Amino acid sequence: MKREALRAGLAQLAARHLQRRRRTVTAIESDAGPAVVVDGRRLINFCGNDYLGLNSHPALTTALTRSAAIAGAGSGASHLITGHGLEHERLEAELAQFTGRARALLFSTGYMANLAAITCLAERDGRVVMDRLCHASLIDAARLSGAQLKRFAHADYVAAGVMFERGGTGADLLVSDGVFSMDGDLAPLPQLAQLAAANAACLIVDDAHGLGVMGPTGRGTLEHFQLDSAAVPILVGTLGKAFGCFGAFVAGDEDYIEWLLQTARSYIYTTALPQPVAAAARAALQVAVSEGWRRERVLQLAARLRRGATDAGITLLPSISPIQPVVLGSSARTLAVSEQLFAAGFWVAAIREPTVPKGSARLRITLCAAHSEAQVDALIEALVRALRDTSDAAA
Repeated sequence: MKREALRAGLAQLAARHLQRRRRTVTAIESDAGPAVVVDGRRLINFCGNDYLGLNSHPALTTALTRSAAIAGAGSGASHLITGHGLEHERLEAELAQFTGRARALLFSTGYMANLAAITCLAERDGRVVMDRLCHASLIDAARLSGAQLKRFAHADYVAAGVMFERGGTGADLLVSDGVFSMDGDLAPLPQLAQLAAANAACLIVDDAHGLGVMGPTGRGTLEHFQLDSAAVPILVGTLGKAFGCFGAFVAGDEDYIEWLLQTARSYIYTTALPQPVAAAARAALQVAVSEGWRRERVLQLAARLRRGATDAGITLLPSISPIQPVVLGSSARTLAVSEQLFAAGFWVAAIREPTVPKGSARLRITLCAAHSEAQVDALIEALVRALRDTSDAAA
């Protein structure tokens, strides 16, 4: 694009209240719940993904620093050159055990993991049938695969079934998030698993926001619905949300993971995750398992927020997860409410298109095990004031 077009495009984004702004976190106060210092202001963070409150846990920071003293700060190469270390090997084995799969393969980001999971299994004469609200990385992966992409209305497994009735000669994939990142609801995985089995399709689930939180032992949305690896052959997970670290993985059977290792461009052609980060992730897995109260607490806090919001006349999307969105529709009003909350000491991000569909701008409130009941109650009070003080006239 020419510079004039770039400037015009940026001006248009600003006029539509869609220009994003980065804020710089200068400190994290782990002893005061999920508190951060941003632009010189102390805020209670209600928009992060550290659901279990593990980001600053001593077990993780100790594991990271000890590993750095041995392995150094970076891996220095891709996994298939010299970058694969003992911490990677151990973490992959522990992730496979945690998820009940034969093997797991580490990736530097969840985006890269999703690119690999779909592009290495899709066939150009096949179909990728996907929930319309799937993460952008899954959509991009399907497009890059060259297969025919079909997107069904959110959580509408009947509509997904109709898409399988319309021909196709290659292998088919059925793809969904486990917990949807912007709505907080759970996919109808039992019905999707039945649909996949009936149509000889492979079900791939990205459970980035479910692992560590959902299910009786935090094994995720699949455990919540009591689905095994036969029902969901391919599982994608992240280490940067409930586990408080960084990186991602794909878990599946022996043949599929070996195929990824041999063919996934987003695995082969990138520097491996630093070993200290892998060491911290191993510690996070251990803490998540041994301190199950964290999972119970964050869900209790989510339920408390829902009760308080309902009592205050605030409508939330249906969600039992730590993600509790307040849909306002107008980007301008959503920004205004977010800024008023910021001034009151609460960090709640304004989510607008294209992250969410046009006309569904929202405040994406997320809970953390480190929040206190008093902080949740104070947020509700501040939100009531902000909603009262703003109106759609702000658009």
